Amino acid sequence: MPELSRRTALTATAALAAGAVTAPRASAEEHHHGSPGSFDEVYRGRRIQGRSTGGHHGGYRVTVDGVELHVMRNADGTWISVVSHYDPVPTPRAAARAAVDELQGAQLLPFPAN
Repeated sequence: MPELSRRTALTATAALAAGAVTAPRASAEEHHHGSPGSFDEVYRGRRIQGRSTGGHHGGYRVTVDGVELHVMRNADGTWISVVSHYDPVPTPRAAARAAVDELQGAQLLPFPAN
């Protein structure tokens, strides 16, 4: 078996590091095509849930304590909700958390359907 030189080891390490830096990775909240994954958690005493509803436009449903929180994806990939409409966030989970923060313990009221 050939001896491993310092130069070969450093070259291999640099190549692996470069590959790790440039390889695209989906976040824990994203599936393969950039659509957000599901979540179900208790945040500040409130149960927040989210899941894809599928469909052509990649719909997404978020609830706070079982009440639907209307969310929308912006053209730049950020998300807003009816509660925190002017504060875009990176994911629907972040939109749910921002809504809980903004509600400050108040109950979320159902958003009237169009």
